[in-house]
Amino acid sequence: MSYLNGLISLCDSFGCRYKKDESLKEHTTFKIGGKCSIAVFVNGEESLSATVAYCRENKVKFAVLGNGSNIIAEDKFFDGVVIIIGNDFSKINYIKDGVIECEAGLMLTRLCVTARNEGYTGLEFAYGIPGTVGGALYMNAGAYGGQMSDVVVSCDYLDTDGEIRTISSECMDLSYRHSAFMGSGRIILRVRVKLNKGSVNEIEQKMEELITKRRDKQPLNFPSAGSTFKRPKDNVFAAALIEQCGLKGFSVGDAQVSEKHSGFVINKGNATYEDLMSLVEHVREKVKTDTGYELELEPEILK
Repeated sequence: MSYLNGLISLCDSFGCRYKKDESLKEHTTFKIGGKCSIAVFVNGEESLSATVAYCRENKVKFAVLGNGSNIIAEDKFFDGVVIIIGNDFSKINYIKDGVIECEAGLMLTRLCVTARNEGYTGLEFAYGIPGTVGGALYMNAGAYGGQMSDVVVSCDYLDTDGEIRTISSECMDLSYRHSAFMGSGRIILRVRVKLNKGSVNEIEQKMEELITKRRDKQPLNFPSAGSTFKRPKDNVFAAALIEQCGLKGFSVGDAQVSEKHSGFVINKGNATYEDLMSLVEHVREKVKTDTGYELELEPEILK
């Protein structure tokens, strides 16, 4: 890990926070994962660009995380750099004519609250989704009939050559839990959403209605990554298939198919990566055998 000293000097030059031997449990909502060599909390596009360039030039393994709400981290040591795009890179740059531009590390719920306070409607569906705006766009997050593709108009990203580019939503290949950014090596920096004027009271009422649904139906008191499996084709819900197969409450170690919502796999306390993946594989095999449907994991695996 001879690269560490140079990277730490780079962080110091940009005023970035960093933590050596940082546990990924602290940066994933599943609360599962081993340590990484160093976590770097970038504080702007300059520090992000420089950190990525340093890793590439020195052939250092790196990964980019937002809130870690759609990530499963292995328990083994991550021998590399984990770049955190979070609170240190989360400014709202402007609000004008229904367009809000924000940095990728802004929490989605904060963006929803800002929109409500400004009297803009269109983001109510996202209230309570526990991710950053960049992460939400990366996977085209959605809930309750809405998704990011409904509101995003463009974003700025860092390409694999270190150049900052702008792309319109029409060119993002946005579909169910998918975008052109996935697996591309491109890193979202800033996002612009376009919303419509509405009644603050009506917007607030809708947000409260949806957050109440979340609290009533989802196991929010346990660590998880939200919906564990993507919705299969034919508009069938993974949760219904899992329940149909008698797997509600099924456990491997401290990993469990939630008894409250079978679409969620939860960490009851000390679940390991092996517990989680053994459970996932059992569920997939059982559902395939009993129903013919193949379930696809929604969170990405950090290796």
